[in-house]
Amino acid sequence: MTSDNNDHYQKLFKEMAIPRFLIRADDTENFRFDDANMLALKYFDMDHDQVAGKKISDVLSNENVMHFEQSFEVCIEKKRSVTIQALPGVPGGIRIYGFYISPIMNDNGDVTHLDVIGHLDVADQSILQRERDDAISLLTSIFEVSEIGIVVSDHNRRIVRVNDSFVRTYGWTRDELINSDVVDFITPDEREMAYRNHDEFITNGVRSSGEVKLIRKDGSIANALYTTATIELSQKRRFQVTTVMDITLRKQMEVSLRHAKEQADTANRAKSAFLANMSHELRTPMNAIIGFSEMILKETFGPIGNDKYIEYIGDVHTSAGHLLEIINEVLDMSKIEAGRIELDESEVCMSELIKSVFRMMESRIFGKDLVLHQDLEPDLPYIFADQRLMRQVLINLITNSIKFSNPGGNIYINAKMVENNIMQVTIRDEGIGIPKDKLKQAMEPFGQVTDKAENSGQQGTGLGLPLAKAMIQLHQGSIMLDSDTGQGTTVIFRIPPTRILKKAKTA
Repeated sequence: MTSDNNDHYQKLFKEMAIPRFLIRADDTENFRFDDANMLALKYFDMDHDQVAGKKISDVLSNENVMHFEQSFEVCIEKKRSVTIQALPGVPGGIRIYGFYISPIMNDNGDVTHLDVIGHLDVADQSILQRERDDAISLLTSIFEVSEIGIVVSDHNRRIVRVNDSFVRTYGWTRDELINSDVVDFITPDEREMAYRNHDEFITNGVRSSGEVKLIRKDGSIANALYTTATIELSQKRRFQVTTVMDITLRKQMEVSLRHAKEQADTANRAKSAFLANMSHELRTPMNAIIGFSEMILKETFGPIGNDKYIEYIGDVHTSAGHLLEIINEVLDMSKIEAGRIELDESEVCMSELIKSVFRMMESRIFGKDLVLHQDLEPDLPYIFADQRLMRQVLINLITNSIKFSNPGGNIYINAKMVENNIMQVTIRDEGIGIPKDKLKQAMEPFGQVTDKAENSGQQGTGLGLPLAKAMIQLHQGSIMLDSDTGQGTTVIFRIPPTRILKKAKTA
């Protein structure tokens, strides 16, 4: 090769539009640079003297050195070109997609040099640009088609961009909004706070959310839920992006619901007061009817003279007694709902209380072919409670079991202490039961769930279980109901440890 040709080759090599360098392959332990063109030097961010004759390990990081050396060894061994991808971490500013490594051999076929040519990442830059353009297009589309209003304001609170949803919802034209102070569209009573918040949010990059009242074009006031975020663009320009969701209808519904609830509460209190007053007024004549009918039944002032009259007056006495029970239940429930029941608390011996109720209930089932069983844990502790209400709970629950039990059935009463110092009382029967899907209804006032009581001659208000539940809850206790059609009913109520006494203080 002549001197001119050699100079021409060197010029072409040095000024090639792609990075290129030569590696000596005669020492596979130390791959050294033989030469590098200008773009290769720029890629390594070094000058020619820093590269020429240097080992590749002196120029590149360990990760890149291993990557290149492995590729060099394959190229020398196979004696054919190989391709590798560029690894990150090279100090220069040029992006390289990959390298072609080609062996240069002498006349004997031995590899003396490796010709390494880099490929600029032109295609990758194009892909990045397309992805960037697609992302901008996507964000612009989301901004415009969003059903939530979006307002962008600068550090002077001037609106620089607003989407169609905000324009449609609040009636202002885009021209009226752009370059206007964003705070001007907030009601006067909230503007002072809006001034402070906008300046603070955009300065400190604070994210926030809350409610705000906006002025529509027609002068009406709209309630809105807003969220804000600060973005920073080139030259440290900051903007506040505010999303606005109109909640005017929701606010109106809240007001309507609140008003309806207040009306319902007022009506419920009036109902409870009416029932309480009526029940109280009805009890006086009912007591007179019961008293006089008892006197007639006993023929206190002489014989009646006709057995049919005795039968009728017996029906009057029974019906009056039943009606008095209903009146008392309604009165108790009305007092509880009105919050007018005050607990008369004292030390109560649950064992004695259950036994006394048990004896009273045994007299009621005489001749009904039912059997009561009681199983009380020895030495049950006393409780701090209203004895009258606790007695009423037991009477209501056992009476229910008696009403809805079939002839030949059994009713079980159990009381014991369970975990966490809780007293548990269980009343279980083998009666007609309650459908599973109506258990919740059975615990609500007047929530009768079956018509079978009518067939058995039993009637009631449906207040037995709800009254028991309310009275137990007045003692901070809980009550559970388990039943199914034809499977009997089990009611469990629990007295909390705060009402359990080790023993009666007066014992």
